[in-house]
Formats: sequence, C-alpha cells, structure tokens
Amino acid sequence: MHSIGVALIGTGFMGKAHAIAWANARRILGVEAEVRLEVLCDTPADKARAMAAQFGFARATGDWRAVLSDPAVTVVSVTTPNGLHREMAEAALGAGKHVWCEKPMALTLADAAAMEAAARTAGRITLLGYNYLRNPAIAHARRLVADGAIGRPVHFRGWVDEDYQADPDLAWSWRATRSAAGLGALGDLGCHLVSVMLGLMGPVESLIADTQVIHATRPLPDGSGRAAVENEDTATAILRFGSGAQGSISASRSAWGRKGRLDFEVHGTEGMVVFAQERMNELQLYQNRGPQAEQGFRTILTGPAHPPYGAFCPAPGHQLGFNDLKVIEAGELIAGLTGGPRPWPDFTAGLGIERLIHAVATSAADGRRHVF
Repeated sequence: MHSIGVALIGTGFMGKAHAIAWANARRILGVEAEVRLEVLCDTPADKARAMAAQFGFARATGDWRAVLSDPAVTVVSVTTPNGLHREMAEAALGAGKHVWCEKPMALTLADAAAMEAAARTAGRITLLGYNYLRNPAIAHARRLVADGAIGRPVHFRGWVDEDYQADPDLAWSWRATRSAAGLGALGDLGCHLVSVMLGLMGPVESLIADTQVIHATRPLPDGSGRAAVENEDTATAILRFGSGAQGSISASRSAWGRKGRLDFEVHGTEGMVVFAQERMNELQLYQNRGPQAEQGFRTILTGPAHPPYGAFCPAPGHQLGFNDLKVIEAGELIAGLTGGPRPWPDFTAGLGIERLIHAVATSAADGRRHVF
C-alpha cells in the first residue's frame, strides 16, 4: 500500500478543511493509501503545536521551510494568504514535494505562470482547491450537458455572491490591497464560478467586462483614519465560448444576504439545467419532452446514484456539506499520487482560470473585448 506523508501550512478556515479532508479520505472513500499527518506549520510556534494536537499531526513547526526538508513529507497543503502561495508552492516543488494549494492560485498572472512553470519542471502532482467542482450535483450536471440531455448548450449564466464586504463600516484589511490579496471579488469568488463554468461549457473565446469598487475607502482598524480599497467589489463579464455559445458571469463580495451563492443556468436547445449552491444537494432539470401540459422543472436530489455521495451516506436526500467536498477533493489527489488519473485543476489548468479572471479585470480597465 502507498504511504503518503502530509504537511499542512496554515490553520485558518481552509487549513482546517484540508486537515479534515486528509484525515477522512481513507475512512470515507476507502482510498488505497496510508495517509500520515506528519507536520503542521503555523505562526507563532505555540499556535502550531496547539493546532497540531487538535488536528492530529505528529509534529509542529513555526518555520514553513523546515517542512520542505522533512523526508517524511510527500505532499504539502498550502492554505496561507494569497500572497504566500507562489513562494511556498515553488519551494515545495523545488524540494520534490507534491502540492495542494488553495485558490486563488497567486496574486498576479505572472506569479501564476511562474508556479505553473515550476510544476512542469518538477514533474510533481499539483492541485488547486476548487472543491465546488467535487459536488456530486455539479458532476451530474456536467454529465447531463455532455450527454445531450438538454440538447446543444447555447447560453450560460452564472452568479457568485457573498456579503462579507457589504458593510461600509467594516474595517480595512489586507483583502483590500492588490499587494496582499491580488484581485478582489474575482480572486475570492469569481474563480470558483469560472472553474465550474469551464467544466460545463468548455473554453472561452472572448469576453468584455466591467468592475466596480462599491466602498472606495474603509476605516482603519485602529481608528486613525481611512484607507483606499484597491480591488473590485463586483465584476461582470459577457462571454463567447469556443463552441459559439454565449454567456454571462457576475461576482460580488458586497451582496447583502448572500452567504454562499454560486448559481448557474445552462440553457440548451432542448432544455435547461439549474443549480444553486445554497441548496447544494439539488439540481433542477427541464427537458422539452412529452405533452406540454406535463412539462416543468423537476428536482433531482443527490444520493448514492450520484457518486461518491454513497461513500458518505446510503440515503438519498440526506445531504453532503462543504467539508465533504473537500474530502472528495483529497481523495482525487490521493488517487493521482498513487498512479491514478491526475487531479483537475492542476497548476496548468489553474493558470487558465487565472488568465480568464485577470482578463475580466483587464477588459474592465481598458473597456475593450479580450480575445484569448
């Protein structure tokens, strides 16, 4: 049996999600590998020790570079703030480690390109943390579209909204700066929508876009004044796909009442598929078949017929959650590490996602259509 030694850098929201996923992938999915939680890194060192004990890691350190020289480590999970992704991922690849890195891939397109080049040179397995792709409902939507259940796809509409920046009195933070966060709503949220869209519709041929900063300044945490917001609160793009289909996408981090919206519609010549992330275990399907008096949307509740749902629960409609998707993602990474299919999106596919969201920002800035 393969043995995989895991290092985790960062213990915030996504760090905890990675820890849960690594610990449970074999238990739930039955992957053919021993997963060893070897070393956890965070600062200060006493926090690292406390979180290592909580998450079940054997050792702790406050020095992320020490992780890379550890011979027991096979793969490194990078769940740090965006500005650290490139340095850590490149160093891990250079040390011969495989890398699971959270999105967005990097601050800038140049950084993402450098990470992709490092991955190609190293020949290691890479994966970016687009866990929404692992939802069995979205996987089923892809199958329906690919199998022609709604005819030829002709139009895509997608929205991704949250309200964590809606309050104008929310204190300024690093998320408001290009130097530490990179893009705003596009980097935090829009890239998730793009990852789902590309899986459903294929590559984008061109786009034209607009963005806005809703709250131009925010109060400094110490009350000494206000600081500028440098990246976008909302972004909207009109797209044309390589297939000839059209579409539109919109992202907002200032949409009051939206907590985790990632919704899409795929319009086809013979029907439509509709998904809403806040009802993540449901899929809506309309097919233009049978008597018109009996046509209408029907709700598909995910269950064991939509793998790997059944590995978690044998009962349809009992529902999976956010962290379950991360377990599925870890399982796909482990499969790649043990000779199975390489997981998607790797750094090469991730660079394509970055090119698209940065093209939205560029088009908004210069007012011109961007052609890929």
